[in-house]
Amino acid sequence: MTSGFSGGRQTTLRDQTTVTGIGIHSGSPVTLTLHPAEPNTGIVFLRGGAAGQADRELKAHYRAVTATEFATVLGDDDGPAVSTTEHVLAALRGIGVDNVIIEIDGAEVPIMDGSAAPFVDAIDQIGVITQPAPRRYIQVLKPVRVGKNGCCGELRPHRRGLRIEVEIDFAHPLIGRQAYAIDVAPSAFRRDLARARTFGFMRDVAKLWSAGYALGASFDNTVVVAEDRVLNPEGMRFADEFVRHKAVDAIGDLALAGAPLLGAYRSMRGGHKLNHAVLTALMADPGAWTYVEMPQQPLARTRGHAELTVAAPAYGPEVS
Repeated sequence: MTSGFSGGRQTTLRDQTTVTGIGIHSGSPVTLTLHPAEPNTGIVFLRGGAAGQADRELKAHYRAVTATEFATVLGDDDGPAVSTTEHVLAALRGIGVDNVIIEIDGAEVPIMDGSAAPFVDAIDQIGVITQPAPRRYIQVLKPVRVGKNGCCGELRPHRRGLRIEVEIDFAHPLIGRQAYAIDVAPSAFRRDLARARTFGFMRDVAKLWSAGYALGASFDNTVVVAEDRVLNPEGMRFADEFVRHKAVDAIGDLALAGAPLLGAYRSMRGGHKLNHAVLTALMADPGAWTYVEMPQQPLARTRGHAELTVAAPAYGPEVS
C-alpha cells in the first residue's frame, strides 16, 4: 500500500515495518525496524545495546559521520554505532519520509539485495501518511564546491526540489565514463533509482577481505565485475546501473543535511567522502543556505504519488 502526500507537510510511516538481512562488510545477521515518529523528529537511528550495554540514539546528521571509506558510518563520542546507512536513508528521502525511528540490532544496516528497493518495498507495504506540521527545507542560495585529486562536487541553487547529477569514470571497459541526472521525486526514485545495486570488482576481493571488509558480499547483493564481464547470472538491472547506484548513494548521504534539500548536487568521480565534504562545506557557510517552507496545498501528482513542484520561501536566516 502507498500513500500520496503534500509537499507542504511532514510525513511519517502509517505503521512499523521490519526487514532482516546481513551486513555487507560484517557478514553478520541484522534486523532493522522502521517506526513511525512524531513531527519534527527527523530520521533517528536507535542502535540496540549488546551484552548489557545501553541503547544508543543517533540523529541522522552530517555531524555524526565518523567514516566514509567504504560506506557512510554514523557514531558519537562512544565511537561508531551504525554503518552502511546510505541505502535506507536514500529510500526514506527518495520517497519523502520525514520522521522515522530506525531501530537496528547490529552495527550495520542490512545490505538486502544491494539496492534501496527492499526498503522502499517495505515502506510501500505499510504506507506513508501526512502530519500536521509544515515541512521545512534547506534551500541552497549560492554554489558551494569541493574538489580534490580529480574529484569534485558542487551544490548549487535549484528551487524545484533536489536534482542529482552524477558522473563516474572507471578505468574498466565495462564501466568507463557514465553520467546520470534526475530530479528526485517519489515516482522517479521508485522507477529509475531504487533498484540500482552496489558494485565491486573481483580484483579487489582479496584485499577487501584481508582488511575486514565485504565479508558478506555475494552475487545476491553486489554487482560483481570481472575484467571482461559481469559475473552475476541475471546480469544488469539497468545498462548504466553503476552510475545510477552512485546517485542513490548521493541521495542517502545528502539526507544527512537534517532536512530535504532544495538544490542541485553535481558529483564527478566522487563517493561517500566527497558527498559528505560538500554537504559539510554547505552547512559551514551560513550565507549559502536558508530554511524555507512549502505551501501546504496538495502538489501535482504522478502515478499516485505527490511530486515536488516549486519552492516558496517562508523565512530564512568513493566506490560503494
